[in-house]
Amino acid sequence: MLDHSFDVSIAQAKDIQERLRHAVRLLPLSKEPQTIAGADISYNRFSSDFFAAVVVLAYPSLEEVEQVFARGVATFPYVPGYLSFRELPTLLAAFEKLKTKPDVIMADGQGIAHPRRLGLASHLGLALDIPTFGCAKSMLYGEVHNEGGMSYLYDPKDRTKIGALVHTKKNTKPVVISPGHLISLEDSVRIAQGCVRGYRIPEPTRRAHELVNAFRRGDVPANTGIIDI
Repeated sequence: MLDHSFDVSIAQAKDIQERLRHAVRLLPLSKEPQTIAGADISYNRFSSDFFAAVVVLAYPSLEEVEQVFARGVATFPYVPGYLSFRELPTLLAAFEKLKTKPDVIMADGQGIAHPRRLGLASHLGLALDIPTFGCAKSMLYGEVHNEGGMSYLYDPKDRTKIGALVHTKKNTKPVVISPGHLISLEDSVRIAQGCVRGYRIPEPTRRAHELVNAFRRGDVPANTGIIDI
């Protein structure tokens, strides 16, 4: 669990990221996951009302196990590199509602492919103590180097490998996969590839995205685990 407030300034958020980055642990999974969660946030433009959805799928079949929702109010401004301070409170409220603890989480955001090695997926993994990796639609940070048919992201400061560009569908841009916490880059890429079902975005975050937008539009029944914060 986290020991900090989300009601902080940008300078304080930076200090928190610099401190928490040292708590991130990247290591191979000890066993093959049986479940995987996808998580996403949605909001109306120019509104501080936030909506979160978490969907748990069986792995590798990707059959749905559970879905939950939460809504809240964002208090942190939109600043690139600090997405977790804006989105995590509502996401965590949704995760608290889950009856099924997922073995691994795919988050719509960055893991350590971040200027301070603490993107949303890393922050979320630390909060929940669950293996978590990021699946982002675009790069935030890093230099691309091609190795053995794979494009990897390196931190330009210390040459550490921090992510990979994974092609999931022909004639589309790759997604950015980066480990967040309690998982390796290799496992993150392998599991993301195992969740591809014909779309650019792997199923956990693709389905979470569809669900959260339906929730925001009011198209989700009231008996599906919705909570307000």
